[in-house]
Amino acid sequence: MTPEPLFHDKSARAEAVTPPAPWSGRVAHRPAWFPGDEADALQARLRDEVPWTVHRIRLFGRWVDSPRLSCWMGDAGARYRYSGALFEPEPWHPAIHVLLPRLEAACRAPFNSVLINRYRHGSDAMGWHSDDEPELGPEPVIASLSLGVERRFVMRVKSDHAIKAEWRLAHGDLLLMRGDCQRAAQHALPKMAAVHGERINLTFRWVGGR
Repeated sequence: MTPEPLFHDKSARAEAVTPPAPWSGRVAHRPAWFPGDEADALQARLRDEVPWTVHRIRLFGRWVDSPRLSCWMGDAGARYRYSGALFEPEPWHPAIHVLLPRLEAACRAPFNSVLINRYRHGSDAMGWHSDDEPELGPEPVIASLSLGVERRFVMRVKSDHAIKAEWRLAHGDLLLMRGDCQRAAQHALPKMAAVHGERINLTFRWVGGR
């Protein structure tokens, strides 16, 4: 059976790219989903107005600083626990709250929270992980909006790390993960020594029961 299209926003400038198996139906990438001028404005506002912090996470049994700046944001009560820490949400930034209905319509999924990560240069990164916390449910829909410099986004199957895929996520790109993607695979944002520009990434999700 052909999976239902993951994007339905006909005003987007590019069609969704269908990845090969085993990613088909689990991952969809739409380049330039968010137009350049709007993406520029949103990136500038978030860079200057978000209350950025360095999250402390538990890694290999010890607490370390994350190699990036972050902010957990969303509805009141949308608490999120990962890497041994519990995060209380900051209130929605007005520019993100305005964007939310448009994103939900494109993805046909509701979102009540967003993790915003700011990668200041190529040395800021995210290691291998899955967004499989219990608060997200068994088959979470996670929408990832990229702003700023292009970065590599890689994914591998948990049961066989030799099965990998890579996406180049650029300014305004939208990547959607759904179904059993978080149970079946891990993803990461590797370091890129040659990258000197900044990237802000917003990963929207629904925390709690529905």
